[in-house]
Amino acid sequence: MFNGKTIFIAGHARLPQGMAAKSVFETLTITAEIDKKYGVVLEASCTLATEHGREFIGRLLKGISLNDGVDEAIEAIQTYYRGKATNALIAALKDLDTHFQQIKSIDVEK
Repeated sequence: MFNGKTIFIAGHARLPQGMAAKSVFETLTITAEIDKKYGVVLEASCTLATEHGREFIGRLLKGISLNDGVDEAIEAIQTYYRGKATNALIAALKDLDTHFQQIKSIDVEK
């Protein structure tokens, strides 16, 4: 049963030319299940072409709190991911964070 303590958010960005995923998707999407109170990423995935890449990004983002901003996650991507989608991943992550911050500000207003 769903307890309402988590939210599911997606962030999007354009993929660069020459990527395998570009033949399937025009954009890269990062999705995350996030704890509403603490902003912690519980699970994450993305639309990279390989299962290994999707799982790697999921593990990389898991446990990061968006309440602290996305700098830690961006640094992790820049340090540990060495593929053509680095900038798209960062842009999608920033988009995801923007959605999270909007949701958070709406909840504060309630």
